[in-house]
Amino acid sequence: MDRFRPGMSATLTHEVTADDAATRWANDAEVLATPVLLWLGEVACMRAIENALSPGKMTVGAAHSARHLAATPVGWVVTVEATLAEVRGRRLTFRVAANDGREAILEGTHDRFVLDATEFKAGVEDKARNRPVAQEARS
Repeated sequence: MDRFRPGMSATLTHEVTADDAATRWANDAEVLATPVLLWLGEVACMRAIENALSPGKMTVGAAHSARHLAATPVGWVVTVEATLAEVRGRRLTFRVAANDGREAILEGTHDRFVLDATEFKAGVEDKARNRPVAQEARS
């Protein structure tokens, strides 16, 4: 865990497409959907520390505390920045921010946990094999 240092950062850019729009998330607006914006923040966080991950390790998202500040139309380009702010054991806390060239559209934090990739995947596979029989789909 000593490979992670506050200040590690990454920036990514993303052109908003129709697949990113809120209309794909049961909304009637051709703008960047909040779940997609949060996902872009997660990707920026992963990129910020990807070179510090030891072989066999991975990170998983654990928490978001963010505000989606403004709408961004389809076709616009967003810039997302993530900076590692704090390391507490296996928990990494990042500051995330994004803008669309006109204004800030995201500010907040995102937490990720460093895990052993093999153990995590084995746990997911075990869970998948033991799915409850009477599980119903929900909408």
